[in-house]
Amino acid sequence: MNNLKLWPIRTIESDDFPEQLKRIRNCPKKLNYRGNWDNKMFEKSLAVVGSRRMSQYGKWVIEKFIPDLVTHKFAIISGFMYGVDTMAHRETLSCGGVTVAVLGGGLNVFTPPENEKIYWEILEKGGLVISEYENDFLPTRWSFPQRDRLLAGLSQNGVLVIEATMMSGSLITARLCLEQGKKLYAVPGPINYSLSTGVNYLIKEKGAIMALEPEDITCQKTVQMVLEIVDPFEKEIIKYLEIESLTTDELAKKLDKKISLVSQKLMIMNMENKVGENLGKWIYK
Repeated sequence: MNNLKLWPIRTIESDDFPEQLKRIRNCPKKLNYRGNWDNKMFEKSLAVVGSRRMSQYGKWVIEKFIPDLVTHKFAIISGFMYGVDTMAHRETLSCGGVTVAVLGGGLNVFTPPENEKIYWEILEKGGLVISEYENDFLPTRWSFPQRDRLLAGLSQNGVLVIEATMMSGSLITARLCLEQGKKLYAVPGPINYSLSTGVNYLIKEKGAIMALEPEDITCQKTVQMVLEIVDPFEKEIIKYLEIESLTTDELAKKLDKKISLVSQKLMIMNMENKVGENLGKWIYK
């Protein structure tokens, strides 16, 4: 616990954030952090996200991509959780690079606990550990999707997705990346493998740049397709909420859809910080 004294918690206000973070929807007013904050580290930065159930293939991809990204002076941003996040932080550190961990809980909560050693190594090697939550806040199911807008927002050069199912939180980060007008990269995988379904979908349906080698990112060889990223159902919901705040029941009546279907979509939009709830009614952010 001596490390807690060695690395005190500091706060940075929104006026001093990197410019790209100031532009995101629902930008926090402040961030708590450990380390030495320098906006220059975000000027060339990439978020790396993926499955918590990373396979040997995912590990191989990280070991192939990260060294070259570090050589090209990219700061690597990730979410500090199991699987791809942890491996991205670890590989960056082993290559002598700078990495930034954006937590789903408070700065005094080690989640997962086995990453505590990496936590301190990130700081000792010039990186940052960041959280928008109170220092002792325990992560919840909603705090991780909420964190994802910061992963996408802090990264100047976009997001790289390595292994993700269709239910993966990485697809939330990917969506936010596109919403913020940044480059989205995805490493394809075998079509008969569940951890490939999400990344292959991003390439086929969302215009993600297919990353087959580090040069696809460092040389920016590929031109990203510009696609509409809001589905028709969301457009309908937003159309009504832009006029007035509504309950789920009221929305369902206006949309002529089942309450369960509308409720499910609203929960997803809420996790993506597109809508919020106030006094039992939904509002468009």
